[in-house]
Amino acid sequence: MTEMVERMNANRAQVASYVTASALGTGDTQPADCTGIAVGPNRDQCEWSNSLKGAGEQSAAATSTGGMQSARGCIAQIQAQNPALGSCLPGIYRVSVAWQGMHKTAAPAAGLACGQGSYGDEKYRRVIAATVTVGTTSCF
Repeated sequence: MTEMVERMNANRAQVASYVTASALGTGDTQPADCTGIAVGPNRDQCEWSNSLKGAGEQSAAATSTGGMQSARGCIAQIQAQNPALGSCLPGIYRVSVAWQGMHKTAAPAAGLACGQGSYGDEKYRRVIAATVTVGTTSCF
């Protein structure tokens, strides 16, 4: 999750392009090799997807083994940036990572939708989240 937060902070001019319509990671269609994708939000999403799938650690058979079980990542816009005079609102985004726990616990908070419905009983779903806030450069 921190990796994506850092990438978004480094590319604040295009931060809205990081918002995902569906979860990245387990079950997505991102390619295993992201080098054919231009540097920017789409490439960052591809590389994050592969990290979530465990590509950071490979078995002898080249199987990804370094990730959490069924990890998924989501980026949602909480508030659109608005530099208009009288508004001057920063852009606010939530970066979430969901995965399947081994045992039931309490279901995640209602506002954390990443991975919802993907793990059977919601009490198996685990979610962590971070907020990225992008201020306005000027308010007209």
